[in-house]
Amino acid sequence: MKTPISPSIRHAIISVSDKTGLIPFARGLVEAGVALFSTGGTRRALEAEGVPVTDIADYTGFPEMMDGRLKTLHPKVHGGILCRHDHSEDIEALAAHGILTFELVVVNLYPFEATIARPDVTDEEAIEQIDIGGPTMVRAASKNHAFTTIVTAPRQYDEVLAEIRAHGRTSYALRRRLAAEAFAHTSHYDTVIARYFAEHPCTEDKPAAAAPCDACGAGAGASEPADSAPAADWPEVLRFEYQRRAVLRYGENPHQQAALYADPTARGPSVVAAQVLHGKELSYNNLLDLDSAVEIVRQWAAPAAVVIKHNNPCGAAVADSLNVALQRALDGDPLSAFGSVLGLNRMVDAATAEVLCAPGLFIEAIAAPDFAPEAFEMLTTRPKWKANVRLLKMGALSPAPIQRVPRFINGGLLWQDADVAPDPEDQWKVVTERRPTDAELADLRFAWDVVRHVKSNAITVCKGGMLLGAGAGQMSRVDSTEIALKKSGDRARGAALGSDAFFPFPDSIDLAAAAGIAAVIQPGGSKKDDEVIAACNRHGMAMIFTGRRHFKH
Repeated sequence: MKTPISPSIRHAIISVSDKTGLIPFARGLVEAGVALFSTGGTRRALEAEGVPVTDIADYTGFPEMMDGRLKTLHPKVHGGILCRHDHSEDIEALAAHGILTFELVVVNLYPFEATIARPDVTDEEAIEQIDIGGPTMVRAASKNHAFTTIVTAPRQYDEVLAEIRAHGRTSYALRRRLAAEAFAHTSHYDTVIARYFAEHPCTEDKPAAAAPCDACGAGAGASEPADSAPAADWPEVLRFEYQRRAVLRYGENPHQQAALYADPTARGPSVVAAQVLHGKELSYNNLLDLDSAVEIVRQWAAPAAVVIKHNNPCGAAVADSLNVALQRALDGDPLSAFGSVLGLNRMVDAATAEVLCAPGLFIEAIAAPDFAPEAFEMLTTRPKWKANVRLLKMGALSPAPIQRVPRFINGGLLWQDADVAPDPEDQWKVVTERRPTDAELADLRFAWDVVRHVKSNAITVCKGGMLLGAGAGQMSRVDSTEIALKKSGDRARGAALGSDAFFPFPDSIDLAAAAGIAAVIQPGGSKKDDEVIAACNRHGMAMIFTGRRHFKH
């Protein structure tokens, strides 16, 4: 293909919602001999600064209509954008109809994404921010990038203006790259809109179970099983878009390459959005562990700390103060805590930093809402690992939002509701002869909070708001029980034991009783529930059935 040469840039259309850098860019174009044409708010912004500009409506002879919904969808606009300057018939057609050529199009789109991020946004407000004319001009200019330069972001202004000043035109290499960025821009825009509609389905009442909704057709087709969500709740097509945030040193292992991508629609605190205040570059495994740490610790209102090793909690605690919670979390499994990642739900103060400066401790990374100046100074000057520890400022943490999360598998992905909602305690049932004491009930709650975050098969042993031992990822539940009890040692006496799923046999109960476990919490639902309950009664243990399991594969 012969590289096309753009004609001199004589006319430009400018229509932007984000007016960052607009005035100096527009003045530079005028100084380079470019005539500007614009619409609505952009035209008024230029006129207010004394930049000469022609209203598109004056050029087309057709006024803006429908509150600005219709203004640039006109042959005198798109003919000038799409003109192929090496096609004589295109040039003749423009001349016959009095159409100018537009060699430069500067457009960024209505702020749909920022609008829907507002917690009080209405559906009508969101829909009005769906741009029509803007994407049409962007796509037209991008398609015709052989002759037309498309600019979709203020960060592109300087480079484009520099080439125009130097040559009166832009290079094909630049136009090609800008076209690629423009198509990515409109693709992202449409993806955000598609996700909004998928996440805000029709709420019209359905007149009958088998009849489709008048507004969107939802409900038509075969009936769904009673225990599954209606098909209308799951869109036929999923569109996810992620923006590269960093190329990582390597993946899970040094021979694997990896990168970090951000969901541009995500809101609220996250490891991806956190501010890294100090330390080495975050690794793939650091990011996985930090994400787990934050998702666990954010569920508690009281000061809390969690210690993560290989994506499982090896320590966790709540207390009246953060430094006590952290010390108890580290004491849960001191051996495993070496080289761990920490999650904290309060600002790290000097007392908490002092815990971390103890000799013999090594921490890879710490995620917390913030770090007090004195704590930051201590962590970056005193421990042997001071130069390397990653310190992540998360901002204020709150319970995780209810949302759907993807998990990629070979050839596709699975999409499910995140398992973050607290379980309704009014549905819990004490199934043993002995009821748990108030202290035991508090321990059972804590064990249940932690066990949902441990890889299945999962067992937690907890007492006094502290994780004493966890059994994770074993192929049999009795193996996980043995590991959790071994980690707990003598501390298991009088403690509570949590299980993410039912006990298929009473063997784990017998082991727990021998270790001194006082109370058990589990979902129930096994064919041998009666045998498990009988074993608890025989050992004088209390047991609660929650009716809900928390597998974490």
